[in-house]
Amino acid sequence: MSIIVTLDVMLARRKMKARDLADHVGITEQNLSLLRTGKVKGVRFSTLEKICEALKCKPGDILDYDIENID
Repeated sequence: MSIIVTLDVMLARRKMKARDLADHVGITEQNLSLLRTGKVKGVRFSTLEKICEALKCKPGDILDYDIENID
């Protein structure tokens, strides 16, 4: 997949645990884990907004695009 999720990097930078982020966003730790590993097919903008709010970042700080891996 060409979309890379760098949520773990931002969690480390903010020194926040995944459990705390999941609680803030209102999703399960399991769903957050799936998002962190890139195993989801989509994410709601409202969820992305809450993640960015909690981590004080922009969507581009947690999502990247690998132009070299285009099909």
